[in-house]
Amino acid sequence: MRTLDDILAASPVFAGLSPEHLAVIRGCARNVGFAQGARLLGEGESVDTFYLVRRGRFALAVPDATRNAVIVETVEPGEVVGWSWLFPPCRSHFDAIAVEAVRAVAFDAACLRGKCDGDHELGYELMRRFAAVVIDRLEHTRLRLLDVYGSRVGD
Repeated sequence: MRTLDDILAASPVFAGLSPEHLAVIRGCARNVGFAQGARLLGEGESVDTFYLVRRGRFALAVPDATRNAVIVETVEPGEVVGWSWLFPPCRSHFDAIAVEAVRAVAFDAACLRGKCDGDHELGYELMRRFAAVVIDRLEHTRLRLLDVYGSRVGD
């Protein structure tokens, strides 16, 4: 059976961190589960938790003008849901909905922000790694918008 340390170390967002930093992060974590269709985050809501998906998938979506959801990305096992916990004002930029039953590791954002404040090396590493998640999500959103709204300026 894999330990939480094994799960964290195998995730791209935490891979390569020192055992000491992984232990600090683990101290802010707990296992959780979500049923298919569960709404994890809502666009504009305050974010106090982020998740590392262990099994299942989450759809990240933005509402369109008719309040229907446009899915911009699907988050798979090993990936994280939620990056806004690290960037004030800590509000979600997407809806996150379980497209199937999900097992995940939930991280208490206030706990981890406090740990980052006390250990700037950890804070820098997490800022750098979650900035990469933000860039990846932005790219997926851009590509999805090109797919949905394929016209060009001046068409």
